[in-house]
Amino acid sequence: MKKNTLVTAFAPASIGNVGVGFDMLGLAIAGAGDKVSARQVDKAGVTIKEVRGLDGEIHAELSSRADENTASIAAQALLDEAGIEMGVELVVYKGVPLQSGMGSSAASAVAAVVAVNQLLDRPLPTERLLAPALQGEKFASGGLHADNVAPSLVGGLVLCPQVLLPQMISVTPPKHVSSVLIHPELQVNTAESRGKLLTEYSIEQWLTQQGYLAGFIAACEQNDVELFAQCLRDTVIEPQRAASVPCFAAVKAAAMRSKAYGCSLSGSGPSIFAICADADAAALADAMSKACSEAGFECQAWVSNMDAPGATFETST
Repeated sequence: MKKNTLVTAFAPASIGNVGVGFDMLGLAIAGAGDKVSARQVDKAGVTIKEVRGLDGEIHAELSSRADENTASIAAQALLDEAGIEMGVELVVYKGVPLQSGMGSSAASAVAAVVAVNQLLDRPLPTERLLAPALQGEKFASGGLHADNVAPSLVGGLVLCPQVLLPQMISVTPPKHVSSVLIHPELQVNTAESRGKLLTEYSIEQWLTQQGYLAGFIAACEQNDVELFAQCLRDTVIEPQRAASVPCFAAVKAAAMRSKAYGCSLSGSGPSIFAICADADAAALADAMSKACSEAGFECQAWVSNMDAPGATFETST
């Protein structure tokens, strides 16, 4: 592609873990995400010109140093993966709140690799973009888990256990089901949250959670909403993280009263998701938002189909 051609990509936010699948199950959401614009330049390596919010204002909290931003780290990893030496300048537009449990670092990394991939004479296939995007995510979260990166890249509900990477297995959820996500005005540092988790669990805990995950995947395969709801639960990680989100108990109780199939933290929180019948989604979002507000926290809310799209190549000028 010619120098000075500007390409822009969008990558959606995501729900990490989806409750039942710690580090290996993720879900793309519609309505929130990051954009990254990329341009080939003469100076070798990847640089960031600036980081802005979607409102166009300079983002005060994120570094524009190439070794401190998930977008530039992922972009450089993509060039390394492709075996190409070139100069690339990025502009990052943040739409996902920081430390939100909505895959903020993953969205930047994915948008960057999708944009830079379009600068290549021979763009890599989508599945080859996962590994470089994970390098950006690793910088932010401290681990190579793909539960935010994979759905942000390919969309929908994705099973992506570390042992099978770089495979991404798209899972078809039961029909007529939606996700609801609310983001309280709080922050939870993912790396710090992970560091506080227990490292040893009983065989009973392990078998229980494995059973729920297996049942959840089977429910999706069989379009069995009752089994889906029975298995959409986290008995291992959620109890350890719930106290870090003061409004979680109230929001979850409101969700379950409002016909949610299940409700849990998105990633390490503070965002909270629920899954429900399409017809109940709007009322569920209102109930969860009201409970969050009554607990003393303002929040944003998103309602998404379970097949929300992944990253898209938006413009070339």
